[in-house]
Amino acid sequence: MNHSEAAHLSPSQARKPRVPRRAVAVQWLRKGHGWIGLWGATLGLLFGCSGIWLNHRAVLKLPPMAQVRNNSELALPETPPADAQALAAWLQGALELSGPPTSVRVEPAKAVAWTEKGDKSVPKLMQPEHWLINFGGPKSTVQAELWVGNRSVGVRSVDNGLMGTLTNLHKGTGMSVPWILLVDTLAGSLILLSLSGVTLWVLTHRKRVVGLTIFGAALLTTLGLALSRI
Repeated sequence: MNHSEAAHLSPSQARKPRVPRRAVAVQWLRKGHGWIGLWGATLGLLFGCSGIWLNHRAVLKLPPMAQVRNNSELALPETPPADAQALAAWLQGALELSGPPTSVRVEPAKAVAWTEKGDKSVPKLMQPEHWLINFGGPKSTVQAELWVGNRSVGVRSVDNGLMGTLTNLHKGTGMSVPWILLVDTLAGSLILLSLSGVTLWVLTHRKRVVGLTIFGAALLTTLGLALSRI
């Protein structure tokens, strides 16, 4: 900058120091770290509480999750549903369910295991097509099961208590695609928080040997415990 250009600058502009790139990077990382953590805070509390419950319910002798189970058989109409989707629509009305099925699975007919490699002169026994239909959400679920050819469908219903509902939320049982995608954002947030946290530590601490030692010890402990149970 020459003297003529400097003369046109205000005193505040002339005295303004240049911010190092390292400081700018640290500032942006801290802001991003905070906003990402705020986004995942609510889901993090939910998954943290339900995760502790799942991990320690047997060792700490925590009270069992209250569940009310009911098994029943429901007779099919005179004209049976043509396919699994038609059965799901019929069940929704017959059981007076408020929402559509969360999943419909069809297992094709196949030879039973003990006749697959037997005497070729003996005709194979075929297992009929199998339909599984699920309704409900984390608080209560209904599963219908039909072996094609039967005149009745098996229905199993489960009503969960508070901890059972939290556990199903944790596992995504009976939840819709938007919930699964929301949980995916939490998983992505945890990855970003881990990466930004490590990067912040590297940029703001000089004792990197100590940090790398702690990180390496944590990594080896995690891998050791995981591989020992595989």
